[in-house]
Amino acid sequence: MKHWRLDEVGWDQFDRSRIDPDIVAIVKAAAMVERNGTDYGTYLNRVFNDDPAFCAAAQSWSVEEVQHGDALGRWAMLADPTWDFETAFARYRAGYQLPLLAAADSVRGSRTGELIARCMVETGTSSYYSALADAATEPVLQQICRLIAADEFRHFKLFYDHLRRYLQRERIGFASRLRIALGRIGESEDDELAYAYYCGNQPEGAAYDHAPNIAGYMSRAMGFYRYRHMERAVAMILKSIGLPPRGRVSRLATWGAWRLMRSRYRKFRAQTNTPSRLR
Repeated sequence: MKHWRLDEVGWDQFDRSRIDPDIVAIVKAAAMVERNGTDYGTYLNRVFNDDPAFCAAAQSWSVEEVQHGDALGRWAMLADPTWDFETAFARYRAGYQLPLLAAADSVRGSRTGELIARCMVETGTSSYYSALADAATEPVLQQICRLIAADEFRHFKLFYDHLRRYLQRERIGFASRLRIALGRIGESEDDELAYAYYCGNQPEGAAYDHAPNIAGYMSRAMGFYRYRHMERAVAMILKSIGLPPRGRVSRLATWGAWRLMRSRYRKFRAQTNTPSRLR
């Protein structure tokens, strides 16, 4: 069941004077990735085909993901009246398909592994929309991002609760859990986001090249994070792989993750000549 609806957003409060062009660029990309949630729902229902409780939850989850895309796409069209979300999304669907759609079973090797991967995705999206909500000054986008961030935190709990259930059956070890988690985090720089950024911001007919498009996205998105967003994300990651979300390990992991993100941000920024936003 949806926790909010599009008509509950205060669209009449839109303030063009508060638009940040860098945010518009990454919101266009995020809108398409979120809208594509139906494919993920199809995949999850196939992987968990004999688990009706999870399949029902996954169906509700995918409906909410699609709504996220619709809300972000609608806002992006207000911010850039020359951009059409449906046209851009059709272009995205025509040129990119999730690799996992051809899989009969989880690409993570087990259902437990699949749920760990889903927890990583929800960790990333909840921290991302929290960071964007804190950075944005346009009031409608602030509201949308806060609504989406709240959904993504709930989604993390949903997948984590099922993860605990499957751990009792499959009992995969810590090393495997860590490997799956880190592997899924690393996939954040794959073609899914890069191609969405391309379809949202490059003209029809322009050649697609992964490197400049992922750099274009990351050089903007990473700049909106603050240390507090990393702290919460790391706590969620540690919880998913079976480590305490608070304490010395968490502090060290947050410090390391923050340094790594800053390093990656500087690299992407150098490739695109994007001004730094980190403080």
